[in-house]
Amino acid sequence: MTQRLSRADTIGLGLMTFAFFLGAGNIIFPPLEGQLAGTNVLSAMSGFLLTAVGLPLISIIAVASVGGGLPSMTKDLPRGTGTFAAVLLFIIIGPAFATPRTGLVAYEMAIKPLFGTFGGDNQLVLSDSIKLDKTQAMVTTLFFIVTLMFSWSRGKLIDNIGKILTPALFLLLICLAIGVLVAPQGELAAPVASYQDTAFSKGFIGGYNTMDTFAALMFGMLLVDVLRGKGVTEQKATYKYLVIAGFIAAAGLAFVYISLFWLGATSSTVAPGAANGGVVLAAYVQALFGQPGQWILSGVVLLACLTTAVGLVSACADYFSTLTPLRYRQWVIVLCIICALVANVGLSQLIALSVPVLLALYPLTIALVVLTFLRRWLPNPKYAFRTVMFVALIFSLLDGMRGISALQNVAWVKGLLDGQTKYMPLAEQGMAWMIPTAIVMVLVFLIPASKKQADIK
Repeated sequence: MTQRLSRADTIGLGLMTFAFFLGAGNIIFPPLEGQLAGTNVLSAMSGFLLTAVGLPLISIIAVASVGGGLPSMTKDLPRGTGTFAAVLLFIIIGPAFATPRTGLVAYEMAIKPLFGTFGGDNQLVLSDSIKLDKTQAMVTTLFFIVTLMFSWSRGKLIDNIGKILTPALFLLLICLAIGVLVAPQGELAAPVASYQDTAFSKGFIGGYNTMDTFAALMFGMLLVDVLRGKGVTEQKATYKYLVIAGFIAAAGLAFVYISLFWLGATSSTVAPGAANGGVVLAAYVQALFGQPGQWILSGVVLLACLTTAVGLVSACADYFSTLTPLRYRQWVIVLCIICALVANVGLSQLIALSVPVLLALYPLTIALVVLTFLRRWLPNPKYAFRTVMFVALIFSLLDGMRGISALQNVAWVKGLLDGQTKYMPLAEQGMAWMIPTAIVMVLVFLIPASKKQADIK
C-alpha cells in the first residue's frame, strides 16, 4: 500500500484543516484587539498569532507525534484524566461557550446590521436580575431550532454546504483584506490604557478566545483517520502529511488574522467604542462596500455560523452518547436547548464569562503539548507529567481567579492576588503560570528513572 499522497490530496488535506479552524466566530476577535491596540497593533498581533496560530499548529503536530489524541497524550497522568479532559473540552467547545457563540455571532454580524432591533422597548424582563434582548432571544432561539433540525441526521447535508461556505467566507475575507489595504477607513489611533505597555501579553491571551488549540486536540485524530482512508498508515508518513497540512492551515489563519488586525487598527472612525469585534467588522464592511457588501457578509456569516454550530452539536452529541444512557438525538435536543439559553447572555458578556475559564485551562493545554514533545527525553515521564501539570494547574487557577471580577471583592482572594502580582513576574498580565511551569519543566529532567524503567533500558 502506497504511503504517499498526490500534491492535490496534500493541498486538499491542508485546506480541510484550515476549514476546520476557520469559522465566523474566529473573525470577531482580531478586529477588536486591533482597535484596542491602535499604534501597538504589531505587538498585540504577534502575541495573538502565537496562541491563535502557532499553538494550534504545534498541537496538531503533537497529536500526530503520538499517533492519537488526548488518551495517548495523557497516558502518564492518573487514570481517567484523558476522559475527563475530553469531556471538559467538549463542554467548552460545545454548550458552554463556542456553540452558543455561533448563534450570537450570527445575530451580531448577520441580522442586527441589516434589520436592527425591535422598535420601542426591546427588553424582555423576566425578573429584576434577568432581562433579555427580545430580538436576540428570537434570533438565537430560531437559530438553534434550525441547528437541531440539521443535526438530527448528524449534519450530512450541512457538511456539503460547508464545502462551499468556507471558500466563500475566505474569498470575502480576501476582498476585505484588499479593501483595508487600498482604502483604510481611518488612521491608527493611540492604544487604550491596558494596551500601552502590555500589548503583546494582551494579544497572547486574546488568542485563547479562538479556542482553536482545544479544537486541534479534539479533531487531530480525525485528520489521522482521513489519512488512513487515503492509504497513509505508517507513523512517519502520517506525521509528515499532518505537519504539511498544519502549516497550510496556519498560513491561511495567519493571513486572515493579520488582515483583520489591521482592519481593527484603522476602525476607530467607523466603529468607535465598539463592544465586540462583530460590531467592528460589520461597520467596516458597511463603510467599504455599502449595503450590498453587508448583505453578502450577512449571508455568508449566517450560513457559516450554522455550519459550525451543526458540526459542534453533532460532535458533542456523538461523544456524550458514548458515555451516557442518552442517545445521540436526545443529546442533540439537550444541547440545542442549553445553547439557546446560554446564547441569551449576549456576545460581549459570553466572551467576558469565558475569559476566566480560558485563563485557567489554556496553560494546562500548553504544558501538555510541550510535555508530549519532550516525553522521549524525560527520565521519568510519569512523575514529570504529573509534577508539571500540577504546578501549571495551581498557577493557572490563580490567573483564572484574577479574571473573575466578583472575586476581587473577597478580602482573602484580593490579598492573595495582590501578593502574587507583587512578587511574581507576568502575574498582572494573566501569565503567572509561565515562569514556574517552565522552571519545573527543566527540573523534571533531574528526576531519576524508576527501577522498572531502568531495567527496561
